Amino acid sequence: MSELKEFTEGELQEKRKIFANELITLRHQRIIRQIENPKRIREIKKTIARINTILRERELNQNAK
Repeated sequence: MSELKEFTEGELQEKRKIFANELITLRHQRIIRQIENPKRIREIKKTIARINTILRERELNQNAK
């Protein structure tokens, strides 16, 4: 998570979009039973949540100033 904090807001939003697209792809693969690593879905969901948390923390810090 510490490496995610080093990214700018724009980079984090771009990464979130990339992970969301990958999550959609993996969900489709799971439906048709072609997924190679089912644990990857959980990892991506957690990464997206971490990104959302970092973005929200930054937003709250800006509003507090």
